[in-house]
Amino acid sequence: MRSQGILVGLAVSACVLAGCSSDSSVSEAPAVSSDAAVPLNYVALGDSAASGPRIPDQVGAPGCQQSDANYPHVLAEELAVTSFVDVTCSGAVTENIVSTPQGTSSGEVPVQLDALTPETDLVTVTIGGNDVGLVSTAVQCLTFADTSATNVCKDRLTAGGVDTVAAAIADSAPSWGAMLDAVADRAPDARILVVGYGTYLPDGGCFPTQPMLPEDADYIQGSITAMNEALRTQANEHGAEFVDTEPLSVGHDVCVAADQRYFEGVVPQNPAAPLHPTAAGMAAIADGVATVVRAG
Repeated sequence: MRSQGILVGLAVSACVLAGCSSDSSVSEAPAVSSDAAVPLNYVALGDSAASGPRIPDQVGAPGCQQSDANYPHVLAEELAVTSFVDVTCSGAVTENIVSTPQGTSSGEVPVQLDALTPETDLVTVTIGGNDVGLVSTAVQCLTFADTSATNVCKDRLTAGGVDTVAAAIADSAPSWGAMLDAVADRAPDARILVVGYGTYLPDGGCFPTQPMLPEDADYIQGSITAMNEALRTQANEHGAEFVDTEPLSVGHDVCVAADQRYFEGVVPQNPAAPLHPTAAGMAAIADGVATVVRAG
């Protein structure tokens, strides 16, 4: 039964990676509270780490797997924004933000940049994981073997002294900077926040609770950190701000008890896609972003 469950989890994870993604949604924001300091027109861009696949309640076109409990929705409510547009979509890559409409299981969705206007005041964007194939790489590292003698994913991915994930990050980084420039062109007065990816795995992982060997768990989380650092660099160089979600999610990884997780494991115990944020994780990310916004 355990192996069957893991296979189900892998299938869903692969589906999310391939773009079992949900469609864009435009939501009326909550009424602005009387003590709100500055009205905000907020637009959320990004991939499944922002859209919230399988977290109730799913909204918009099914192809984007967007939740009304994802961090953009929670953030919009916390900040009592004036207007809110969420075009996050599972399976999105950077091209889907700037130039190429995204094909989904429910049809094509427009380029996410189209949601921006000169009146946009706040933009959040979470992108990059699909550009470098992070979920598919993590799936490749899953194993039931209890020895590192014959199955170390890290060794395969760094064979010949070339780290394939690091190379993919380096190749993708310039496109992230160009995307941020395009966002600024469409919304010249907006504050742009690049929201990073979290701490999915603790040091050494937790084999066999999550079927990834310690060496591979450290490699995958190290690659997430490297991607975040590249995103931070691009944000700094292109007039945006980076919101680091790794520190706030330490101790809430895929290895802890289900009610403490901010990210689900291979076999989800919360309503969330495998290797993706839970509702609690989305709320924590929203709190972290809200703190940055309020700090000015």
